[in-house]
Amino acid sequence: MEMEHASEPPAPGWWRSTVLSLCLTLATIQPSGAAGLGAGVVAQATDARTCAFGMVRQAPAFRTVSLKKAAAPWGHVRLTYRGHSGFLIETPGGASVVTDDNGVHVPLNPPDIVTMNNSHSSHYTDVVDPVVRFVLRGWDPAGGVAEHDIEWQDLRVFNVPTNVFESGSGLTNGNSIFVFQTAGLCLGHLGHLHHVLGPNQLRRLGRIDVLFVPIDGSMTMSHDEALGVIEQISPKLVVPMHFQFPGSAEAFTARAQEFYKVKTIDGPTVEISRRTLPASTEVVFLRPY
Repeated sequence: MEMEHASEPPAPGWWRSTVLSLCLTLATIQPSGAAGLGAGVVAQATDARTCAFGMVRQAPAFRTVSLKKAAAPWGHVRLTYRGHSGFLIETPGGASVVTDDNGVHVPLNPPDIVTMNNSHSSHYTDVVDPVVRFVLRGWDPAGGVAEHDIEWQDLRVFNVPTNVFESGSGLTNGNSIFVFQTAGLCLGHLGHLHHVLGPNQLRRLGRIDVLFVPIDGSMTMSHDEALGVIEQISPKLVVPMHFQFPGSAEAFTARAQEFYKVKTIDGPTVEISRRTLPASTEVVFLRPY
């Protein structure tokens, strides 16, 4: 079911450019305490490969029949919203990954890869099915900064470290944006992000076609900050997550539809390809599984 646009504000371009300018300014400030935004104090490596065309071998156009779980159609990526910030991503080559594996929002068939953006109880678990090939944590349990960049079948996964604010302990390199590259698409999962992004983080992300954004409005970013990050990254599709809190989805929708087309798909699953991407940014809600 598609949700109609709200009436256009008097000057939408002014709001968007102002928010983006403010976001980029704040992102370059070095925080002096727990109240800082923190984008300037994460690892600033800039030599990592960004998400771009041609980095991962593509799935063949023809596949032999096997007993393995069904892959996404050739040229497409299948997304299934499992709940909270967990998504099952399936590729044409049969690779699969679950984001923010917390031991609850997981499919019956274990994926090849699980990612965990940070160590909040609803975003990670220490109990992972042993058949999972790769367990990627967005923080380093031993300290320091987590760094991942792997390829499995026709899927590449890498992370961009960010900060996450934890009350009473200041800012840490405790969160990661995970990026998934397959079928000519680049998908970014913001996780439990609490701040707008700095220029080095944006460079490391590269092109992002589909962006998973937390829209609770209080536990992570405010809605204005979330819209600012969307403006920074400029994806073609925004998929909201982390909105089980009462009223958060409605409040975000009311704000977002002033600037973007907003749709709701009556189900947890959608298949996308480069051909089906919209010409300009759209917000697409999936109903949790």
